[in-house]
Amino acid sequence: MKFKIEATAPDTDARAGRFTTDHGEVLTPIFMPVGTVASVKAVHQRELRDDIKAQIILGNTYHLYLRPGLDILEKAGGLHKFNGWERPILTDSGGFQVFSLSDIRKLTDEGVKFRSHIDGSRHLFTPENVVDIQRVIGSDIMMALDECTPGDADYAYARKSLDLTQRWLLRGWKRYKETEGHYGYYQSWFPIVQGCVYPDLRREAASRIAELEADGNAIGGLAVGEPVEKMYEMIEIVNEILPKDCPRYLMGVGTPANILEGIDRGVDMFDCVMPTRNGRNGMLFTRNGIMNMRNRKWADDFSPLDEGGAAWVDEVYSKAYVRHLFAANEILAMQIASVHNLAFYLWLVGEARKHIVEGDFKVWKRHMLENVTRRL
Repeated sequence: MKFKIEATAPDTDARAGRFTTDHGEVLTPIFMPVGTVASVKAVHQRELRDDIKAQIILGNTYHLYLRPGLDILEKAGGLHKFNGWERPILTDSGGFQVFSLSDIRKLTDEGVKFRSHIDGSRHLFTPENVVDIQRVIGSDIMMALDECTPGDADYAYARKSLDLTQRWLLRGWKRYKETEGHYGYYQSWFPIVQGCVYPDLRREAASRIAELEADGNAIGGLAVGEPVEKMYEMIEIVNEILPKDCPRYLMGVGTPANILEGIDRGVDMFDCVMPTRNGRNGMLFTRNGIMNMRNRKWADDFSPLDEGGAAWVDEVYSKAYVRHLFAANEILAMQIASVHNLAFYLWLVGEARKHIVEGDFKVWKRHMLENVTRRL
């Protein structure tokens, strides 16, 4: 992976860059739509490519491993050919999903034993076989196996958890370095900084990861219950240490405001289910504020869904029509909302990039934060 910083914003750590994979180039800062089971819910690949203008999407190792399974993915020639997405793909290691199964998993030094949420079958993820699984999936960026510590964990638990994650880190790195991809193209591997909300643990984790000189680095274990101020503090601490010449990926974050604050602090890559999940429940994010499309106030508002918005649906459909679709539990409502929200998120990071390049990011961000946090 080649990463180049093209501009930085005065009085912030925000930067505009680009990285190149064998499936294409990605301009940063970037938001990555989440395609957990090889699809971004309710969104066609054509819409992702042409309307939303996604440059890179996510898949999830845990879910893809269980269904459709590695045999199917390998026969297909990897995830790109299986789901028809020709641009870059990042896969999470599945650690977050496995650790959320607290009642049907067991953590050991070897790895994590768990039962499938689908059929109850037993499985084992190790730092090594998670690399092997992602080799079969064929993502452009693979993630290390880690334990995602709860945001309210006490120091003793966070210390023990980080020690385990760091032992796994070295084993995963070794397996990555001694293996190659299955399909003739290069795959990057990102380690993940953990440490909960404890500055010394975050510094230790970031320092050890920086020594690996991986293609990029991730920050995990945030937006998992800790106060938002703590999240921003941890980002600042970690980004003081992580290499500046590699992309930094903040995992699972978040709201439009979270993304703007993350960019301000030097983050390059984001993902979150919020635009699609919240969209399917009637919440639309716009450049003027947040709309709950189930509210009665939109019932006779025939103005465009989001005049001048980033997606074609914004001009075609009215607020009243979309509100009607949600009231009627029509599937089209979820599709429209998903396309709109993802297009908005991609527009937001694109505008951030533009203002970093133009040198007025700080002023633009202050104005945009007021807008995107407003309830309409």
